[in-house]
Amino acid sequence: MDNTITASTMNIAMSGMRAQTVGMRVIANNIANAMTSRTAAGVPYQRQMTVTETGRGLVGVEATRTVRDTSAFKDVYMPGHPDADAAGYVKMPNVDLPVEMMSLVTASRVYQANAAVMKRHIEGLDQTLELLK
Repeated sequence: MDNTITASTMNIAMSGMRAQTVGMRVIANNIANAMTSRTAAGVPYQRQMTVTETGRGLVGVEATRTVRDTSAFKDVYMPGHPDADAAGYVKMPNVDLPVEMMSLVTASRVYQANAAVMKRHIEGLDQTLELLK
């Protein structure tokens, strides 16, 4: 078996796992801030997403950056809330928990699939070594 193929297979799987780890952290941050009506900047929390691109040399992927979702904030009627306007509405984050949970499940499954690729590859290498004995 060619060492280049072995390195490439492992690098691709590991890069996928790293990218999904970054994505899961961003999703967890979105979930944690789903009810944050005022950040340090004085505005509601804005949902974030990771941008994943092909890695250097077309080997694997990278979570290259995090971008803010520019969709509108939600207006929620909460007249007693300290951030409520004169009509009793509070601007809330543009985070939808069901969407975040689906994204988290997807990222988790992609991570698991990459881990399975690594496991199968290592098993194949072990079998090759056994045959060479």
